[in-house]
Amino acid sequence: MLNAKKTLVNSILILAVAFTASAQNGWNWGDQVDVAKEKNVVYTDALKAKNYAATLDPLNWLMTNTPDLHVSIYQNGVKIYRELANQEADPAKKDEYIQKGLELHDTRIKYFGKEANVTDRKASYAYRFYNKDKTKYEFLYNLFNKSFELNGSKMIAGNLVAYMNMIYKYRFVGGAVSDEEVMDKYSSISGALEEHKAKAPDDRKKRIDGMIGNVDKLLTATKVEISCEFVETKLGPKLEETGELNMAKKIFQLMLTGKCTDSPLALKAAGVIQENEPTFTIAKFLAQKNIQDGNTEVGLKFYEEAARLTDDNLEKAETFVSIARIQAKEKQKSTARNSARRALSYDPSYSDAYKLIGDLYMQSFEDCSGKESKVDDRAIFIAAYDQYRRAGNSAGMANAKAQFPSIEEIFSEGKEEGQSITIGCWVNTTVKLERRPAN
Repeated sequence: MLNAKKTLVNSILILAVAFTASAQNGWNWGDQVDVAKEKNVVYTDALKAKNYAATLDPLNWLMTNTPDLHVSIYQNGVKIYRELANQEADPAKKDEYIQKGLELHDTRIKYFGKEANVTDRKASYAYRFYNKDKTKYEFLYNLFNKSFELNGSKMIAGNLVAYMNMIYKYRFVGGAVSDEEVMDKYSSISGALEEHKAKAPDDRKKRIDGMIGNVDKLLTATKVEISCEFVETKLGPKLEETGELNMAKKIFQLMLTGKCTDSPLALKAAGVIQENEPTFTIAKFLAQKNIQDGNTEVGLKFYEEAARLTDDNLEKAETFVSIARIQAKEKQKSTARNSARRALSYDPSYSDAYKLIGDLYMQSFEDCSGKESKVDDRAIFIAAYDQYRRAGNSAGMANAKAQFPSIEEIFSEGKEEGQSITIGCWVNTTVKLERRPAN
């Protein structure tokens, strides 16, 4: 009989310990179990009915007497004070509700931990109410700093954009955030969003791309002096590692803003962009940079690609004149003229093309002179004059006309003004004979 009693007592003790452990792991009702349960029912029923004011007394009793009851009293408490703040017209009372909601985040951390996650939620809550209140910018800036320190790339994606916005806003009102700090934080925020994108399902990636774009715009809005070295050392390795299009776009935009386009990284970034999303503008940039670096053949290919990528006739004309100038520099005069004529096929009024052809003719006097007839040799200047006239280039016209054959040379060779003279060599055109003005 005695052994049976001992066994019963031991069983009761075991059950009591198990109940206590279970209570602590789930719901810890405290010393006044029945009262606590009643208060919990009253406040949750009022919450379901959206009667937020009626939740306050029972909820506050629970938080005072059973602060470790369950995490839900803090989750629901934040929601209640958020809704009360949204509905409150009196500014002082509204801020009282907002402050209470902020405090609940801290109390939740005290009793239930998860500081990183709850701090991130607190930042989101505070931003909702204070993002347009200049007196709160420093508070928000510091709160987002703390959240990022705790969460890193696990910070809520929307909060990352809000964080960059607070960097911009706090700096705008005179907050002590240096250019270097802005760039460092921008790099961290951008990198975190890229990680979010990598893990996101396909239907969410576009939305995160939009967030990344907003962060880039906010950086520009801060009017920070962008360091070429920063872009090269912080972002360059990421592009080398991933070859990712958005990173290339980011680097290229930053380098344009920071006037760092002479950097080899700018050329690399542009190449990645062009490979994935070819455009006239990037093709033209790649052409210019390759020509500048002495890669003429590559540069010409990019110019031709640029011409194919635009439907604008003026842009096509400009591109072919650029090609013609390079060919002229390479002493490919006939090829250069062909390119200039292609430019004119798209825009017959494009003066630069006519001027370039005029220059080619002026430069070909020695090469094309047969040394048998001064009149025939100097007819090339008449051809140049005609091109300058079409270009509306008075200086070129005057210079060419000064090189026309003289009236004496025309008479001495038995020729007459107005007669047709055929120019051979690569020029291969016919002009009407004119004399140069008398001195």
